[in-house]
Amino acid sequence: MVTGKLTGVILTLISTAVLRRIDRYDRTSLACSKFEEYVVSADEAHQETPPVEWRALLRQLPLLNILGVVAVLVAATLVVVKNLPDHSTDQLLNVSYDPTRELYNVLDGTFTKHYKDKTGKTIEIKRTNGGSGRQARSVLDGSQRADVVSLASVSDVDTLSLRGLIAPNWRQRLPNNSIPYTSTIVFVVRKGNPHGIHDWPDLAQENVAVITPNPRTSGNGQLSVLAAWGSVVTRGGTEADARAYLASLFRNVAALDSGARGATNTFSVQRLGDVHLTWENEAINEVDANRGELEIVYPPVSIRAEPAVAWVDANLNDPKRTAIAKAYLEYLFTDEAQEVAAQRGYRPIKPEILARHSNTLPAINLFPITAIASSWDDARQKFFSDNGIYETIPRSTNRGTTTFASDRQGR
Repeated sequence: MVTGKLTGVILTLISTAVLRRIDRYDRTSLACSKFEEYVVSADEAHQETPPVEWRALLRQLPLLNILGVVAVLVAATLVVVKNLPDHSTDQLLNVSYDPTRELYNVLDGTFTKHYKDKTGKTIEIKRTNGGSGRQARSVLDGSQRADVVSLASVSDVDTLSLRGLIAPNWRQRLPNNSIPYTSTIVFVVRKGNPHGIHDWPDLAQENVAVITPNPRTSGNGQLSVLAAWGSVVTRGGTEADARAYLASLFRNVAALDSGARGATNTFSVQRLGDVHLTWENEAINEVDANRGELEIVYPPVSIRAEPAVAWVDANLNDPKRTAIAKAYLEYLFTDEAQEVAAQRGYRPIKPEILARHSNTLPAINLFPITAIASSWDDARQKFFSDNGIYETIPRSTNRGTTTFASDRQGR
């Protein structure tokens, strides 16, 4: 807006200088009036060139004098613009996984205040949420031009890195290997826990209906598979035992939504299923929202989930925007942001902050990904590739075809 006004002032001054130059060189009053007439009509008609009869007239004007006036005006404009207060707003787009809405609603507000206090500049954070795998694919295909990503696992960010959108050393650019908080998979059951669900084997009972998101599109869904598998092999079972258990568990799955929040709605709003496998933070929100109708069950063992963050180098062509994106993600590791994460049901990486929230984030046995695979990327290949464990477990079900039809649609 300021630039447009200044441009108008410059054009007015230039046209005035030109007209005065015509008078000074004794152009006829008729010429002046016709030229002024042209200036008005050209402005009104958005013409870019004067009529033919006046091109010769303009060519007679001393070019250096006009250029001198223009140069002075441009220089003056630059000085004015430089000294204007900076009221511009910088925007960042954070493409995030499904259940982080409540967390980043708070963090975006605290960061923008923090940044304005520090720099005097205003920042606006935009965000989208969805199943982590689907979100990563939308960044890959360009349908979402993310400045930063906050995804459910390291492997989702690695997918973007392998395609050249994020630098190969992205994990080393931020503290704690770019993992600002951790989480896990827990159970949500109906009031009173009527099916007596306390541990992973209970999910395979014949009369239990399980709700979990689709592993093909959702980080929550993949973590449910990995946690279930690990609950067997980390307690002495073989991989054959784990495969048999996983098949039994998925025979009991009643619906596979594309993301964590959809699965929450299926269980708590549509009231389908007996147990919901979900992120710890989502479970806390779900139970709070249902006012005593639901309960959280912490199994004796589960997986340590490691959501990861990174700025998207390929979409940050301006050093200024890169600096803002970096500042935004670095903020997630501050004490202020870690406290917010704990309050919203995420496990902060700072032990002293986690300890202050032990009543809502109790200590449980969380196994690392290396207990079942060499890395997150290896786990993705082992379990979720076309020939992976999840894709090859038996698909027969005593619940009809609805479950697996929705599974195919979510791919």
